[in-house]
Amino acid sequence: MPSNAQLAQSSAVQAKAARLERAGDLAGALAVYESGLAALPDDVELLAGLAGLALRMGMPEASAGLWAKVCAQSPDRLDAIDGRAIALRAGGQFDLAADLLAAALAAHPADARLWNSLGVTLTDKGDAEAALACFEEALRLDGRLVAAAYNRGGALFDLGRFDEAKADFQRARKLARKPHDAAMIDFAEATRALAAGDIGAGWDAYEVRLSRDWAQPVVFTAPGRRWTPEAQLAGKRLLVLAEQGLGDEIMFANLLPDVLEALGPDGRLALAVEPRLVPLFKRSFPTAEVSAYGTELSNGRKRRFAPDLQGAGSIDLWTPMASLARRFRRSLADFPTVRGYLRPDPERVAHWRAWLGDGPAVGLTWRSGNLLGGRRREFPPLELWTSLLRTPGNRLVNLQYGDCAGELAAMAGAAGRPIDEPPGLDIRNDLDDLAALCCALDLVVSVPNATGALAGACGAPLLMLTGPVSWSRLGTSAYPWYPQAGCLTAPRYGEWEPVMSGAAAFVADIASGGRAAPAG
Repeated sequence: MPSNAQLAQSSAVQAKAARLERAGDLAGALAVYESGLAALPDDVELLAGLAGLALRMGMPEASAGLWAKVCAQSPDRLDAIDGRAIALRAGGQFDLAADLLAAALAAHPADARLWNSLGVTLTDKGDAEAALACFEEALRLDGRLVAAAYNRGGALFDLGRFDEAKADFQRARKLARKPHDAAMIDFAEATRALAAGDIGAGWDAYEVRLSRDWAQPVVFTAPGRRWTPEAQLAGKRLLVLAEQGLGDEIMFANLLPDVLEALGPDGRLALAVEPRLVPLFKRSFPTAEVSAYGTELSNGRKRRFAPDLQGAGSIDLWTPMASLARRFRRSLADFPTVRGYLRPDPERVAHWRAWLGDGPAVGLTWRSGNLLGGRRREFPPLELWTSLLRTPGNRLVNLQYGDCAGELAAMAGAAGRPIDEPPGLDIRNDLDDLAALCCALDLVVSVPNATGALAGACGAPLLMLTGPVSWSRLGTSAYPWYPQAGCLTAPRYGEWEPVMSGAAAFVADIASGGRAAPAG
């Protein structure tokens, strides 16, 4: 039993760490917890706090280990069991998480939170159908459990049952009492509307991503007035600040040619984009003033701004990039049919074509950099790439960013031949040269990641391998953003065999000269 002094010390450490977490100083909070545990190594509250922080910092294995220590000291502590299960599924250990929750439910069958957590685990694993029964039980036990209604909507979304998902999101929204929960539910409804093809309403609702109640809000600092869809653009100077992940930033650049046309010859476009995209965007939009955006942390919020903007005082209007879709992409008819809106360096395209030589060459990328939790279900497992890898008559080229040496070796072993690494190319950071390589290839086979978006935006021949539901397909079987791209879609999560056999057949056609590019 800890003494009163130890309890007071533990409380002080928790309070200080919590303040730093709220301010966004995760490293500082980590140091506080570690210092506290050096003095109180068995304090379960400090262990629990550090476990939650470790997960927030993207360290699921460390988080699961810390929760296991809490469980060892307090076996009936259900929040610790749930926390450990959350960490295990974030690390992709879905079966271990499910077994842990099932054992806890055997002892506590009336705990709605554990039923909800098991449902989320099954959904992240790709078994949304089985997850529905767990959410039903959670809601039977506690009809006001916001998370269960929201998560059941998410499972229905995965199954393409959009009307039922909408009803659950509406139910969850009525039950929500915390502003953060309400914003999260509103965003889910926005992506549901987009996935169902209700594009205009979806973009309007998508603005909730800018809410200060969002989990990780981005605050934009810019001169001029915030643009609205009704605003006149002709003759104005507009600042567009890119946002979200790299792949989304590239995808939403599809809007910029329309913006330039709306601004007209007397207008001016200023673009602040991810630093790695500056050379490519300068070439693609030569009349625009392109610079790198800046991002800093302020009071726990990301602040984005344009530090290198020239003549900031002459900016009339500014907007986050994705908000432009509310004006320029309200229906499928608004999407251009001409392939490619980004322009790679033609000399580098020629360089890569010379390196590739004669014969067809196929570039491969198979995952994103984020594999936490349910993200894994979006990508075909490597063992199913074997038939494509063994297709003769073509050269295979690696386009996968990040640390992938082990995966490359396994794929080369399955192929029975090397997968070529483009010499001198930093795939993660030199996006301008990566764009040129994509356009030099006969085909890029990609999952939905930043490289696939780059290939699509540059007009490269692209075959996308996708899960059953995606909001960015906007209710279609293809990608309206990239009209040249073909798309092979899994009928259900976990059923990747038809996708990969179709991809292998497509690559075989390329090798035999039967097809030169996907049909969008």
